[in-house]
Amino acid sequence: MSEDQKPRRREQILQALALMLEEDSGKRITTAALARQVGVSEAALYRHFPSKARMFEGLIDFIEESIFERITRILDDVPDATTRCGTILALLLGFAEKNPGLARVMGGDVLTGETARLRQRINQLFERLEMQLKQILREAELREGLRPTIPASAAANLLAAQAEGRISQYVRSDFKRLPTEHWEDQWSLLSAQLLRASVQPA
Repeated sequence: MSEDQKPRRREQILQALALMLEEDSGKRITTAALARQVGVSEAALYRHFPSKARMFEGLIDFIEESIFERITRILDDVPDATTRCGTILALLLGFAEKNPGLARVMGGDVLTGETARLRQRINQLFERLEMQLKQILREAELREGLRPTIPASAAANLLAAQAEGRISQYVRSDFKRLPTEHWEDQWSLLSAQLLRASVQPA
């Protein structure tokens, strides 16, 4: 196989894994079944990925790159804190909804029984997201004269937990309860209470 075909084959393997996670919800994915899905031998799989854990890491890499590249664009394009937070959460929920197999990885259930490193990476992904939300809320006071109605760390945790909960419901319902269902109404309620004008000392 030529060098330029290798990345394509790696991509095919990851796409097949994501599809199996979507279609075989609740089942454990074996390398034998994945090899059949891709149409190669197990030995060929291992030429591209030394272990199943590395395949899951490839999916997590894709999730991180997709989400945080778009968050960077949101921070460049959107000036106010409330809209920034809402757009980031909508991005996360929309990404999970469009990629059900990856939503299972984000939800963590599919990583049960796999190496602890994978669960740590998903935990770090959501911690990084929460830190980004906290930074946006803290900057709101300097940029807009607004401060969170509760401490920034607590507000960021609430927003992140809301998104995580919607993704978890999506996975648990076998992708029937869409993460974006009722989201506009829910965000309207959350955002109305999120920030208030800073009280300046007399």
